[in-house]
Amino acid sequence: MAKIEITKTELVWPGKYNEDGTLKEVPRVSLPFQVIETVNESRATREAKKTNTPSLFDFYQGKEGDTFEAGWRNKLIWGENLLVMGSLLEKFAGKIDLIYIDPPFATGADFSFMAEIGEKGIEVEKEQSAIEEKAYRDTWGRGDSSFLSMMSQRLVLMRDLLTNDGSLFLHCDWHIGHYLKSICDDVFGRDRMVNEIAWCYTGPGSPGMRQFNRKHDTIFWYAKSAKWCFNANEVRVAHHEKTLDNFKKGLKGSGFVADTYDLAEKGKVPEDWWEMAIAARSPVDGVMRTGYATEKPWPLLDRIVKAASKEGQVVADFFCGSGTTLAVAERLGRRWIGCDLGRWGTHVSRKRLLGIENCKPFEVLNLGKYERQYWQGVTFGNTKEKPLTEQALFEYLAFILKLYSARPVAGMAHLHGKKGKAMIHIGAVDAPVTISEIDAAVDECAKLKQSELHVLGWEWEMGLYDLMVEASKKKGVKLLLLQIPREVMEQQAAAKGDVRFFELAYLEAEIKKPKKLTAQVELKDFVIPNTDLIPEEVRSKVKKWSDFIDYWSVDWDFQNDTFMQGWVAYRTRKERSLPLACDPHNYEKPGKYRILVKVIDIFGNDTSQAFDVEVK
Repeated sequence: MAKIEITKTELVWPGKYNEDGTLKEVPRVSLPFQVIETVNESRATREAKKTNTPSLFDFYQGKEGDTFEAGWRNKLIWGENLLVMGSLLEKFAGKIDLIYIDPPFATGADFSFMAEIGEKGIEVEKEQSAIEEKAYRDTWGRGDSSFLSMMSQRLVLMRDLLTNDGSLFLHCDWHIGHYLKSICDDVFGRDRMVNEIAWCYTGPGSPGMRQFNRKHDTIFWYAKSAKWCFNANEVRVAHHEKTLDNFKKGLKGSGFVADTYDLAEKGKVPEDWWEMAIAARSPVDGVMRTGYATEKPWPLLDRIVKAASKEGQVVADFFCGSGTTLAVAERLGRRWIGCDLGRWGTHVSRKRLLGIENCKPFEVLNLGKYERQYWQGVTFGNTKEKPLTEQALFEYLAFILKLYSARPVAGMAHLHGKKGKAMIHIGAVDAPVTISEIDAAVDECAKLKQSELHVLGWEWEMGLYDLMVEASKKKGVKLLLLQIPREVMEQQAAAKGDVRFFELAYLEAEIKKPKKLTAQVELKDFVIPNTDLIPEEVRSKVKKWSDFIDYWSVDWDFQNDTFMQGWVAYRTRKERSLPLACDPHNYEKPGKYRILVKVIDIFGNDTSQAFDVEVK
């Protein structure tokens, strides 16, 4: 390896520098976002803003203003935060006022969680998915050096996203905090450290302890420049009684410059050590506390957001977990952007925000097909900018077939492989599998006298499940629809064989018309295919199909674009019951409408079904 010229004190780890001695560049991949759901906004408002042709998902254009009146919507993003932040730079470089992050700083941390089933709240531990396990391996696979590489890249992007007077609050503990401070010094500059805050809490010790009880976390506050926001009057605490008793104007030697000021009526600015109870000491209410494993207490985030941002400014959390930062920002009138890799954490955040009275409009986004296109181009093509060659497309199909333990077949128009007695059709990376596409593959199977077809897809045309399964059966072909998981894009997960293809969940609902110009949805059945993830002792306690549903919502006028939430119901830790019939919806005028029903199961997976109805 070439000699590295060291000109300043810095932390160095394996992988920080290239073989030629140059510093490794931070990946800055900019991909478009897909808006997959809009919450708390009417269809009329949505249509008034719309200028593009409808598609299965909206393409996020970033043209909204800086206020809700000017069209701003808060953002909850499911995805890998390095790609997410790189993609935010185009629209948000220098525009985020406060970033708080609580990265996975304990080497034993993972993405597993406790899910609750049904009205009785039976708990089952959901193991981390392959993509979450891959993120864990990337973070800690090579020990500290993996974590430091991961954090260094992300801190650079966070710095570039901050406004000139913006701040970063980085939450960590004794495991890795000393390293993180050195990286922050490197990225922001040593003179940009504002405070090292100790969050102190109490708790019992363990038998046989050989050290003092570790009962504090550290929060490093770094500013982007010498000018930072600090709202001292928003976070003052009451003066100690002894201070009030001792303070006398003109008193010499008291430690007070009493001739020049009075004690602030609102109290004093807090010290840099904060004694606050951990989140587990507070009751679970779904908003101020959700019961999520790594959740931080509401008062902690409340103080940070109040101190370092102003009403209407943008607060971001790129390891947002259960969404405490987002909920606090919402309550305090800040705009917010949240991101998390965990599907369940993103779902918990959505429910938490919906529980806040008068919650402002927000949208749920991901990088969706654009991330897949990027992966496909980088993995199977020479460059992501050029169209895939026929050879590269063949390599993509062969790769998916291999993960599915199937072999390729040649000379077919719509069939790509075979597994046992079943023929295989694979959907495109950048488009949903359509009814006509499946129909063509079924016809080819029937022509070849093949009795079983497995269709693997990334996304699906709405409402095809019942229609296609029944139509295929009439043609003598058993049809199986399977989801291609996002894990296939993760090299380590694919190499280890950590990829599982699950059948699509089955959803049955009835559309009722209780009176004129009115529609109502009632759920009739729901079957999740991956019940093998649930321990047998728990499975035996589940008595109703509805126990597997955690959340469901309805878009009353789906336009084949973004899901617009018109009605919603969900379980909370406190309220376990779930209505299976929604409130009746009144249409303004008669006509044909497409109703889309979305169900989210206890593992955070969503299933949608479309129904075409005519109201009179």
